Amino acid sequence: MSGSPPPRSWLFVPADSNKKMMKALGTEADAVIFDLEDSVGRASKPIARELLSLLPARREGEPERWVRINPIGTESHDLDLEALDDFDIDGIVLPKAESGDDVCDLAAALAPRSLPIHAIVTETAASLFGLLSYRRAEPQLAAMSWGAEDLSAALGASSKYGANGELAFTYKLARSLCLAGAVAADVQPVDGVFADFRDEAGLIAEARAAASEGFTGKLAIHPAQIGPINAAFTPSAEEIAHAQAVVDAFAAEPDAGVLSVDGKMVDLPHLIQAQAVLARAR
Repeated sequence: MSGSPPPRSWLFVPADSNKKMMKALGTEADAVIFDLEDSVGRASKPIARELLSLLPARREGEPERWVRINPIGTESHDLDLEALDDFDIDGIVLPKAESGDDVCDLAAALAPRSLPIHAIVTETAASLFGLLSYRRAEPQLAAMSWGAEDLSAALGASSKYGANGELAFTYKLARSLCLAGAVAADVQPVDGVFADFRDEAGLIAEARAAASEGFTGKLAIHPAQIGPINAAFTPSAEEIAHAQAVVDAFAAEPDAGVLSVDGKMVDLPHLIQAQAVLARAR
């Protein structure tokens, strides 16, 4: 993962509503995902494709534009691909991906156009067994995120929560596998949605926990979630200062294995963490 910092907030918006799409483009989201899949009924998908092709020219400071197409193997997926040349977008979100082969297939279908691909990688039962395969995916793979809603439906679950109100083990496992798979593939790990958009405190807690674990962004389903998500995935001034001090210390003594910074011992893993913090700083 190189270049500009990856998007912290990825806001979903149904593509069959021009009003909602324009509102989303006016938010502080780092990336907007125009959805052609779950939030758009089958009869409305042609309308959504038409509206996407008619979006106005980009304005300075606008979020990145991504499109979630329909899953591989569906008629709607093929129709989405046929319409892509009419869209001015930055990347494709692929739902229900089951392995790196799906990313390779999509990249081949997009050729000669080369667009970054954000794969949602835990939405089917089979997908949980293929997370390491994304290391072999095409270089277009830019991000991986996970989803509990589709997975719980695929598994026939009555709830994705345990008796304590937390995600059940299966969904925690899916989340952790997504994180590890994305890091192994050297792409952005993106945490899943927090469904209750009215619960700001819950969102903040979940986003901060995700950031501390290694995720660098989070999916959003409502504009009210953007601010808390951006804040959670933006290093604080104190974190930036400490990271810079670690990097500077190793730059001054490049052959050192262990150094003291701010009264604490730091080694190579701390340097790697510090470099990641500075890369995410905005």
